[in-house]
Amino acid sequence: MPSRRRTRFLCKPLLQSEMEIEAVAAGSCSKENQIIYKEWFEFADSDGDGRITGNDAIKFFSMSNLPRPELKQVWAIADAKRQGYLSFKEFIVAMQLVSLAQTGHEISHEVLNSDVDFQNINPPTMEGLGVLMAKKKHSSKSSDLSINGSPAADTSLTAQWFSSKSSKKISLSSVTSIVDGLKRLYIQKLKPLEVAYRFNDFVSPLLTNSDFDAKPMVMLLGQYSTGKTTFIKHLLKASYPGAHIGPEPTTDRFVVVMSGPDERSIPGNTVAVQADMPFSGLTTFGTAFLSKFECSQMPHPLLEHVTFVDTPGVLSGEKQRTQRAYEFTGVTSWFASKCDLILLLFDPHKLDVSDEFKRVISSLRGHDDKIRVVLNKADQVDTQQLMRVYGALMWSLGKVLNTPEVSRVYIGSFSDKPINEAATGPIGRELFEKEQDDLLADLKDIPKKACDRRINEFVKRARAAKIHAYIISHLKKEMPAIMGKAKAQQKLIDNLEDVFGKVQREHHLPKGDFPNVEHFREVLSGYNIDKFEKLKPKMLQTVDDMLGYDIPELLKSFRNPYD
Repeated sequence: MPSRRRTRFLCKPLLQSEMEIEAVAAGSCSKENQIIYKEWFEFADSDGDGRITGNDAIKFFSMSNLPRPELKQVWAIADAKRQGYLSFKEFIVAMQLVSLAQTGHEISHEVLNSDVDFQNINPPTMEGLGVLMAKKKHSSKSSDLSINGSPAADTSLTAQWFSSKSSKKISLSSVTSIVDGLKRLYIQKLKPLEVAYRFNDFVSPLLTNSDFDAKPMVMLLGQYSTGKTTFIKHLLKASYPGAHIGPEPTTDRFVVVMSGPDERSIPGNTVAVQADMPFSGLTTFGTAFLSKFECSQMPHPLLEHVTFVDTPGVLSGEKQRTQRAYEFTGVTSWFASKCDLILLLFDPHKLDVSDEFKRVISSLRGHDDKIRVVLNKADQVDTQQLMRVYGALMWSLGKVLNTPEVSRVYIGSFSDKPINEAATGPIGRELFEKEQDDLLADLKDIPKKACDRRINEFVKRARAAKIHAYIISHLKKEMPAIMGKAKAQQKLIDNLEDVFGKVQREHHLPKGDFPNVEHFREVLSGYNIDKFEKLKPKMLQTVDDMLGYDIPELLKSFRNPYD
């Protein structure tokens, strides 16, 4: 009985997110109504790209004759991810909410959890819609349907943005979402700066179309047998293909668990070259890593919204460095930049932070806002021991994270086994449930905040690219014109800390935004500084304009149209 109660508790928060909207749209709408909504959707979609933008919504929703405050609430609920547009499923939700509002229901987020019979909600009354649709059908019959298949054309346009052959400027009118706008800004304004100063060689590979379209990712890190794979299995209520669980170091590779039509495992070399997956940047770590990387696909409603990254257990001592043929901390840093949430898992019996684990945590520098600490398997100790374990963990983390703030630590036992109340007692059970509720609330909000996170990461990347350009151009300026170039280059590499300090003072840049000196020095030693580009103020001004004007304008264009 305790096991059943706990399963309900853990599943409910996750199912109150975007999956709830899908349930309302797909599972609770009759086929007859879906046909009607499909016709309405195609009529309202002025661009034919499968999206209802704010401008489309204002024109179409006005036919419902609802007051503006109610339509504002309808949009806010339907566009839960704040992407700035409605897909077909979200459009169905919006139409059902409009219908409820017309019959006197109060529109709020709670209505999705209420006992309203969405299956039998009739489509709303849209004044004059039938006449307008008839006119559109008549005009389409009398003209050549050369624009038929425009969604595919739009997709090819997006692909052209990332093609090296494409040199045309993309107008704002071709952008129908915030993510599309970021793609356009990246290609037109940020990518030229990155290419000119070799940002992709020093910091991060160039972005591709799939990097923008990827689902939110959650990465789990920790020593072996701290419950990383079990945690994923617990959330999915099933094992993913290729999962191994045991007290010994079982997961010996990075495994990306994502949605797919059937259950299968895809080798890392294959995953890295697939254009529709955001993992092409991992090729920089070589075949040694790709042989220890795989993608595990399975059909699951949760994986429609979130991708999980299971990692090998962090070993102690010299084992990690001698036995791995790839740069483990480099890989974790790469995934950290792509992930929306990073879970550091600890076991009550494995609180020591080894030197290698410390390096792994240090590789997460700059992503502190994504990190959550989880004390897993906490029901293996009694309440008194748990207090001491918690204190010891905080002490260990204090030495590693080097911040004056106290880290938030979630306590729980994420497995399918019932909580060991013999050890924890009723007070421990209540504590675990509250802690798990808080952690799962973070997981639940990931899809909602995915678009905001993407904007945040884009802005961070733009600022990092600017600083990188300043560093590279300064190094170039310090090189002599003719004689003694080799000696000058070695001196610059040896005194890189001083170079960073000069760049910081000269351009009034934050010290915390500068890259890791040792990593930069290691990469720089393989280049001829004399071949670098000089400072191009116009290119940097373009990025400044993007940060100060273009991105705010983009967000303004795709906010709630009824604000």
